[in-house]
Amino acid sequence: MSRKPVPAQSGERSRAEVNFDKPQLLPQLFGEFDSNILALEERLGVYIHARGQRVQIEGTTEAVAHAREVLQELHARVIRGEVIDTGLIDAVIAMSSEPMFTGIVKADNGNAPASIMIRTRKKTIVPRSVAQTHYMRELVSNDMIFALGPAGTGKTYLAVAQAVAQLITGSVQRLVLSRPAVEAGERLGFLPGDMKEKVDPYLRPIYDALYDCLPAEQVERRIASGEIEIAPIAFMRGRTLADAFVILDEAQNTTPAQMKMFLTRFGQNSRMVICGDPNQVDLPGGPPASGLNDAVRRLEGVEGIAFSRFTAADVVRHPIVGRIVDAYEGPNA
Repeated sequence: MSRKPVPAQSGERSRAEVNFDKPQLLPQLFGEFDSNILALEERLGVYIHARGQRVQIEGTTEAVAHAREVLQELHARVIRGEVIDTGLIDAVIAMSSEPMFTGIVKADNGNAPASIMIRTRKKTIVPRSVAQTHYMRELVSNDMIFALGPAGTGKTYLAVAQAVAQLITGSVQRLVLSRPAVEAGERLGFLPGDMKEKVDPYLRPIYDALYDCLPAEQVERRIASGEIEIAPIAFMRGRTLADAFVILDEAQNTTPAQMKMFLTRFGQNSRMVICGDPNQVDLPGGPPASGLNDAVRRLEGVEGIAFSRFTAADVVRHPIVGRIVDAYEGPNA
């Protein structure tokens, strides 16, 4: 593997060597045509040269240390069966910049990798940010969780994955997935079709997450049998949702009355996850009119209710999405 070195940066130059004990896994670590190594060089400003099991890293002292930590973590993820792509590389780089990174990705004994994952029929899902790590722990240890933060941080996706995993194991009998049918500048009445056809586009992100976790025929069969119910929040009135995993997406677009109605549907042996971005409210009146913001104010500190907060730094889509969120919601917005 030989390429033109990355342009020098200011600061003390350093070199480090990493020896990997599973050379058969290195092609997966490096990527096709060394694409993963090229991505690391570009993002961290280092030069990486591999020969056999040995990988040499050159650059500033700080950049070399950072690249070494990221390479070792990526290698550990390959061993655990994860597929390395640029999204995961960006996530690991971001996580390695957090002061608690080592403590979070290691088990309590400080040696073995953490076993934080969600297994579904189609894939095994692992955290891609520090916030996702905390969130995934909350999903298995609390009955009601508020997931707050911008789009692209995995709030709804991870909740659906956890719900599917619990449905598969039988710890819940059904999934109830809901969101308010509030337009972002459009008007529902102008859409063609009956009510289901009008509402389905608003529920599309939930369908997408389901199809990513279950084979299509299972999704359709479970929807037909009632094991999976996808409906607007208005359909929740008057019900008690027992033995269910209940998810409310786009919760910032509920009114306080709708939020109270939804939260009080909670039943025995249920889990409820409320996902939303408190700053992205499409209701007339903006954030002050949001039932999500009202609920957070009222319920923070109430026993049995957990809160997971995400920021632009936790966006796991293309890196430019995080920069866009920062531009709209950062200090210069």
